[in-house]
Amino acid sequence: MSEKIKPVRLADSIAEHIQAMILEGVVRPGEKLIAERELAARLGVSRPSLRDALALLQAKGLLVTSKSGTIVAQFLATLVDPLAELFRDSERVSADYFEFRRVVEAHAAGAAAIRATETDRQLIRDCLADMRRAHELSDPTQEAETDVRLHIAVYEAAHNVVVLHVMRGLADMLRQGVFFNRENLYRRAGVRDTLLDQHLRIGAAVLAGDSVKAEAAAAQHIAFISTTNDEIRRDELRQAASMRRISRQDLVAE
Repeated sequence: MSEKIKPVRLADSIAEHIQAMILEGVVRPGEKLIAERELAARLGVSRPSLRDALALLQAKGLLVTSKSGTIVAQFLATLVDPLAELFRDSERVSADYFEFRRVVEAHAAGAAAIRATETDRQLIRDCLADMRRAHELSDPTQEAETDVRLHIAVYEAAHNVVVLHVMRGLADMLRQGVFFNRENLYRRAGVRDTLLDQHLRIGAAVLAGDSVKAEAAAAQHIAFISTTNDEIRRDELRQAASMRRISRQDLVAE
């Protein structure tokens, strides 16, 4: 006797659709979904079916529902937050972070050059335009934020969901200053122009569909940041030593 085919419940189909959007990074952790009535209308489904689908996703830990609405769960926080604390005071983490990024950034940029859709390319163009504007304003904070946005746009264009979610988690730690102070990097003389040029070259290679140039530009960019960060750290250590020499009179009897 042949096995009977079980019909797929509408709620299951809705849940799969929303779950795919979370997996692909379309809907991001911490973001609030639109109101239930409007979401049901957008998806063309009934509210009871939508409500069942949301309950399924909540049971999986992907959504959190409260009186204020439905929010995509911060499912990476259980990994990122403890890692941030573990990494924060370790001197070797910065070097390991850049070593990891050199590999991932090169691959992601090369993949983005091949796989980017026109929507992806337009997002990258917009990020590059925002980066130019931030550079003209000489605003290190804004430049640092557009920096992260561009890299995230490249990860999205690479269409590798593992890379996307992992690197978004690392980007959150980067914003917390776990690996290095991005604003210090942008305040260093001459670095702003170099970083802008490097980002423009990465973007141009991805937009041109040149995976070889995209990989090379991304690898060179990370190598430059790593080297410059080391220089900044050495300068800070030397400055701290100089200040300790000046303050020795507070500790030594004359």
